[in-house]
Amino acid sequence: MSDRPQSQSTTRSGYLLAVGATILWAGNFVLARGLHEEIPPVSLAFWRWVTAVAALAPFALRATVADWQLVRRHLAYLSVTALLGVTMFNTLIYTAGHTTNAINLSLIAASSPIFIVLLARLFYGERISATKAIGTLVAVSGVVILITNGSFSRVLEMTFAIGDVWMLGAAIIFAGYNILVKRKPDGMSMLTFLLSTFALGTLFLLPVYLWEHLAHGPVTLNRSTLLAVLYVGVFASLAAFFAWNRAITIIGPARTAVVYYLTPVFSGIGSSLFLGETISVIHVLSIALIIIGILIANRAQQLKEVS
Repeated sequence: MSDRPQSQSTTRSGYLLAVGATILWAGNFVLARGLHEEIPPVSLAFWRWVTAVAALAPFALRATVADWQLVRRHLAYLSVTALLGVTMFNTLIYTAGHTTNAINLSLIAASSPIFIVLLARLFYGERISATKAIGTLVAVSGVVILITNGSFSRVLEMTFAIGDVWMLGAAIIFAGYNILVKRKPDGMSMLTFLLSTFALGTLFLLPVYLWEHLAHGPVTLNRSTLLAVLYVGVFASLAAFFAWNRAITIIGPARTAVVYYLTPVFSGIGSSLFLGETISVIHVLSIALIIIGILIANRAQQLKEVS
């Protein structure tokens, strides 16, 4: 009798951890938009990862030293992974936040699994089933409706916001990062992998940061910018990642992944509360189509895990 309630409690904690991670990530999109006039995109990305490295190092340094030969052997792999997932992905998010709203950022980010399916087919030869194809088409239609604001003529005229295009590029890059993560070297601890990619990605950002610093001047340090860097460096980077991975160990990757598509919902609520952005019918329709499409695309995988 006691095992069942304990099992239900453990499952519930897994979902709560996943939801907590999505809330933290949603805040990242709200900040990307809310601070676009106070801190340049590369500066925000650079100091985010400097903070993340500083916060992670005390916990990961010993494991990284133990894995140093693995790090040296796979330095090229780690460099490409860091370039995509650390250097480029979040920098593009913060760049996109200058010309599009937070709701759009999170909605387009939710399309990353579509590109993961396509890249897995391209590089790993994974079969795209009819179910996955239908789900992908439904989700893509949600992204198209969002970018074009429901007007097909905008596709022909190419008048959509440039920020939406930057964010779509970020979603594709994040998909590439996820594909590479599958190739994480055997025997390398996750702490080593994280510290290595965080540090390399920050190093690759340094020249661009210095250029931006010279072009736009130093970042004005005030309460809002300091709190923003602390949030994206510690909470949206480290805390969200560890919560997400703990959720995967409890309820499995498929069920955890489904929770990720709550990110646009939380981002919409946050942008409405803190930025005064309005949630339109187009946003609601896009949310529905993207979530439905992803659920359809992942249905076969979820059934396989359950069985």
